[in-house]
Amino acid sequence: MNTTTRNSVNGALIGAIVAVATIGGLLFGYDSGAVNGTQQGLTEEFHLSSAGLGFTVGSLLIGCAVGAFFAGRLADAVGRRTVMIAAAGLFVFGALIQGLTDIHTLFVAARFAGGMAVGAASVLSPLYISEVAPANIRGRLTTVQQVMIITGLTAAFVVNYFLAQAAGSSLGEVAGRPAWRWMYLAQAVPAVVFLVALFFIPESPRYLVSRKRVEDARKVLTSLFGPAEADRKVSDIEASFSADHRPSFRDVAAPGTIFRPIVWAGIMLATFQQFVGINIIFYYGETLWKLAGVSEEVALERNILSGVVSIAAVFAALLVIDKVGRKPLLLIGSVGMAITLGAMTWAFSGAATDAAGNLQLSEFGGLTALVAANLYVIFFNFSWGPVMWVMLGEMFPNQMRGSALAVAGLAQWGANYLVVQSFPAMADGLGLAGTYALYTAAAAISIFLVRSFIKETKGKELEEMEG
Repeated sequence: MNTTTRNSVNGALIGAIVAVATIGGLLFGYDSGAVNGTQQGLTEEFHLSSAGLGFTVGSLLIGCAVGAFFAGRLADAVGRRTVMIAAAGLFVFGALIQGLTDIHTLFVAARFAGGMAVGAASVLSPLYISEVAPANIRGRLTTVQQVMIITGLTAAFVVNYFLAQAAGSSLGEVAGRPAWRWMYLAQAVPAVVFLVALFFIPESPRYLVSRKRVEDARKVLTSLFGPAEADRKVSDIEASFSADHRPSFRDVAAPGTIFRPIVWAGIMLATFQQFVGINIIFYYGETLWKLAGVSEEVALERNILSGVVSIAAVFAALLVIDKVGRKPLLLIGSVGMAITLGAMTWAFSGAATDAAGNLQLSEFGGLTALVAANLYVIFFNFSWGPVMWVMLGEMFPNQMRGSALAVAGLAQWGANYLVVQSFPAMADGLGLAGTYALYTAAAAISIFLVRSFIKETKGKELEEMEG
């Protein structure tokens, strides 16, 4: 169990490291949210069908899946910080090209590259934080990642709103360029900050031990926890690695079932976080509210409201995650999301269409949808939003952490892509009521999966995790 004393912990250094690492989360959120409000511009600029728009939006998520998988593996080969530096460079490149190119193929390629950076940051930031944080506050510090993700999403919503206001709409111009283009270019600013800041933080001590750079690891641990604790941790970390081989992909394998049970648990967490449909609110929020019969301005305002309540919910999770534990928060979130998604399903089931084919909700139905959507966002960001990333960063043993994260990250972003890519077609075919009924079912199923397959990790040292 954790024996680190509060007096031996260098809180200022750990805080600085967490602040830098979670800029990746900010960019993860900003890149994911920047597309919200640009769909009309994309459709008109590149003459896209609904399927084409879904692919263009979703191309980022294909990159995310690739980036998450290879980042987990590369992190074991060349280091956590090195891969994050490469991801920051891709962030900058992707933002600039998306904001400038008039060629659809190049736009998609840049969005894919930016997605690789998002995917890498999504798995490496919680991984890195969990490997430098004290066990007793690890959940709290890793939850900062989700705070930054939602902050990035909200920042994107706010920037999009004011750009659209300044230009008259997302298609209007600001300084000679369409407002929706500036929505992508703005991402480059925090990306450059992330790239520069990464050169000032140390490499993960657990990675250093895995590469037999024990003295380098001891120096980092001494700066974090003091010399006595550093010696103890080095011994514990060394004992957690296999003596006959360095971390490799075979560490996650199990005969007959492909992966070890702990890896399947991680895959379940990763996929069901997406199957409840959260990113439909974030990626298609403007489109969703327009379908519900409101103007572009009101739709963008509701996006901002969703972002603000999300941040509040994550802060609430941050305060209790190391006290209550991970599993109880997941169960609370699953029940809450099942109820609120069910309410949204009911609200959209009573919708009518006008002469132009636009969806219209009654006054009560519209109010129900708005309240339920924001309560749903609160439940998600109090539970599955932060807790999934916390657990993926800490639940796997040292020997397999990079490889297991590669698999879980690939599953998470693959599920994300499936949900986002399918939404426009599902909304057309099943209607919003049918689509949200499927998300409701996923939330209900997740209750039983969490109860059956998730083990509590609160307060455990990473060297105590069993696979």
